[in-house]
Amino acid sequence: MAPVGYEALPKSDRELEGLTEPVSGHSRPARSRRLVFSLIALLGVVGLAACYSYAPSLHANYASERVLPSSGLANGADDGLQKCPSGLAPPATPPAKVNPFASLTIAETVSIADWLRAPARGLNLTRGDEAVLSDDFIYHIDAFRPAKKDAVAYLDNPDTVNPPEKFARVTIHHGAASEPYVMDYLVGPLPVSEKTTMRELTEIYHRDSVPYNARGFTSLAELTPLLTRIMPPLADATEDLFGGSARGLPNDTLVAAIMAPLSFDGSFRRGWVSWRRNTPGPWLHPVNFFQYVDFSGTDPSQWKLLKLVYNHQVFNSSEAFMEAYRDGTLKRLPQRPDQDPAQGGWSTRKRPSTSSVRDLDHLPGPRSVSFAGLRFRVDRATQYVSWMGWGMYLGFDRDMGLSLWDLRFKGERIIYELAPQEAIAQYAGNDPMQTTTAWLDRFFGMGSAVRDMIPGYDCPHEAVYLPATTHNFEGSVVRSRAICIFEHDAARPITRHTGYSEGEFGATRGYQLVIRSVSTVGNYDYLFDYIFQIDGTIEVRLSASGYLQGGYWEPAQEGYGTAIRETTMGSLHDHVINYKVDLDVAGTENSLLFTSTAQETITQPWFEDDWGSEVIQQKISKKYIETEDNALLKFPPNLQGGYSLVNKDAKNAWGIPRGYAIHPGYSPIHNTVVGSKRLLNNANWARYNLAVSKRKETEPSSSCQWNLNLPGEPMVDFHKFFDGENITQEDLVAWINVGMHHLPQAEDSPNTRTNLAASSFFLTPLNYFDEDVSMESINSILLSAPEKPGQPWTFDDYGVGPANCIPDAVPPFEYTGVQTYGLDGKPAPFTTAEEMRKSAELYHRIKLEL
Repeated sequence: MAPVGYEALPKSDRELEGLTEPVSGHSRPARSRRLVFSLIALLGVVGLAACYSYAPSLHANYASERVLPSSGLANGADDGLQKCPSGLAPPATPPAKVNPFASLTIAETVSIADWLRAPARGLNLTRGDEAVLSDDFIYHIDAFRPAKKDAVAYLDNPDTVNPPEKFARVTIHHGAASEPYVMDYLVGPLPVSEKTTMRELTEIYHRDSVPYNARGFTSLAELTPLLTRIMPPLADATEDLFGGSARGLPNDTLVAAIMAPLSFDGSFRRGWVSWRRNTPGPWLHPVNFFQYVDFSGTDPSQWKLLKLVYNHQVFNSSEAFMEAYRDGTLKRLPQRPDQDPAQGGWSTRKRPSTSSVRDLDHLPGPRSVSFAGLRFRVDRATQYVSWMGWGMYLGFDRDMGLSLWDLRFKGERIIYELAPQEAIAQYAGNDPMQTTTAWLDRFFGMGSAVRDMIPGYDCPHEAVYLPATTHNFEGSVVRSRAICIFEHDAARPITRHTGYSEGEFGATRGYQLVIRSVSTVGNYDYLFDYIFQIDGTIEVRLSASGYLQGGYWEPAQEGYGTAIRETTMGSLHDHVINYKVDLDVAGTENSLLFTSTAQETITQPWFEDDWGSEVIQQKISKKYIETEDNALLKFPPNLQGGYSLVNKDAKNAWGIPRGYAIHPGYSPIHNTVVGSKRLLNNANWARYNLAVSKRKETEPSSSCQWNLNLPGEPMVDFHKFFDGENITQEDLVAWINVGMHHLPQAEDSPNTRTNLAASSFFLTPLNYFDEDVSMESINSILLSAPEKPGQPWTFDDYGVGPANCIPDAVPPFEYTGVQTYGLDGKPAPFTTAEEMRKSAELYHRIKLEL
């Protein structure tokens, strides 16, 4: 009997049986059908030709021997052209009926909020959609993942062990306290009952509470009270100097953005406000005008302007700036063509009107069609996915979005948790905006920033979509296309060889399953991909697109970026994204192995005189890293070495410890800048390619939402995870980085391209099996040389021969956008595009409103 979670290919699943539903009740004569396909081959009819592909036939003999035709179509075609099977994913069978890692439902968050607001709690909470900074209110509610031992006990014995109790992490902004602060609480068990309690959740942090000056983004108009005092009196000057103003009117031609971090240790809340043209793609339209503002505390009347900078001239007040403007001592920026708002179309995604149509580009390109039906399974109730021996649960949260849990291959758990942790972007420049920016995007919520996929563009037409729900202080957001799943042909075999002896010549198709989500955090779009392969390998890939955070280009910016327009530059910056990989390799007791190669010079008594008495070659060396302090790691030069987690006590048939290797993929980087106060201790994980620590429930993540504004004393200090503990045959976690050193170029305008702005790592079997398990796939072919010269080659395709069918029509394009729900759980009215833009872009685009 197969282990739990391992699904053998069913023999009678109607959704996989292939070609059903004939187009008509009459069978077309074979000769006529062959004529049709001959005409297709000759005339290149794109639509019909797409119907010819390979698909498994479950009625064919498992092993068949055929003659490879020298020309024309494959033998054995059916007489009637039939409609392709359903495009729905077949149902999956999860190992357990409850997903312990599932997000909270809207009903659960409503019940939690009602329980917290009840007078018996004594919290005196204001509704989040009515609260001001000086109120106590619920900022956020999310699921709190169970202890690993409890989840594993249930997942491994779902018939005899109950699911772990469910809890929520609730964040409350205590703005009404005499010294305002932010606190996380653990609330549960759920559903709410007389057993439900709440307590402070402090054990996962290195500080007891969050200073209020490091609080979350609480209001879309948080800075408006200050900026509406500062900007309207400057309108005449700004209109004259760079043709724009911000008066708090609907037709304002300038919008603001504020850089982060806003605090060092929580003792203040200050930041540089930059101004940009209010035009599509405003990030590419800076005007070289900045203000340093203080908005500490909860009383907007106490907030003030500290500095104002224009064209490298510093003023301590608006009055001093206006005096210089009026008396002619202000050094003006030169007028340049791209300052004309009418010329701003270059920063949109509209196709340039001057472009010519490329040859044959008027035709739709090729698309993927599963001619025998989808080959992956989905259980929507539990968000469980299985494919080719792989099985996993999906999770989703506000902070970082999509995560994967209990990943099993061929019935064995390989990974308990695979989840992104944080994404930083640190900039450089010669202006107050770029030189002070160090984003940690978890603050904004990579999960709440997830966007619905664009069908046919973000994912193939036949992709399966799953929804995700996130919650904030105003209500809940549901996106129906938050996650897409699809199988595709990698367009290269996973293994092949051309040979002439029996059994040497053949290939196995390189199919892959992709699980994807896309988050748009202000100007940047992040594509999160988890790519599964049939040999037990996973590729984790992060790609970026969207708009650059543009700076004002002038000679003083040389070396900090590249001019992409007359007055716009792409600014030099690093992206580093951290992942948590809780590998369980043949069990939870694992060790960290470093394998390297080095040059050696040797002599042997049998060396021949022709070549001398020495040979220079390379040799493998292996070493176990035994303590956490030695497990903060960088890849060696020339990548002459790598790291893996192995189980010393579990060996394959050849006596070698079973393991999984961590291979660098595209762009294996770490952060360039070390020691900056703006990233002093809040992103220590970014200093390495990877790190390995002993797993602890008190160390669930390398970062947290609050770290952005606390670089001097973060809530989570990654370095404190590493306290000299032994990591030999322990439950270990690998913290792995991807990213890119982004040296912008003109081709980043208007948007960065995902083909170059990509980074990845691979998790792949290392002596985990006794042989290559991809050889199990019957989507393979084995060729045999002809017995007599001139005869055709024979082949065995294991019964997975070609199939012909008519795919379903691609449905009309539709993009419905987001569905929101109020704090009462009821659907909220649809909002305008401008309101959606405000909630999406937050600090990245602040439009004044009176």
